[in-house]
Amino acid sequence: MVEREEPLLNSRDVARLLDMSPDTVNEFARKQILPAFKTGRQWRFRRQDIASFKRQVQGASAA
Repeated sequence: MVEREEPLLNSRDVARLLDMSPDTVNEFARKQILPAFKTGRQWRFRRQDIASFKRQVQGASAA
């Protein structure tokens, strides 16, 4: 069975999903607050990782 690769998100995509600026997303990636990796000079994010991060933040703010 061939696994399809999940399309990667860029900083602008993640910023929209998390309601923050792309600069903040890049800073969080650099500080390893957000799970990310670099492709060339640009940060890339997996949608599943961002969804998990969002759930964690929402859970922490509810507590």
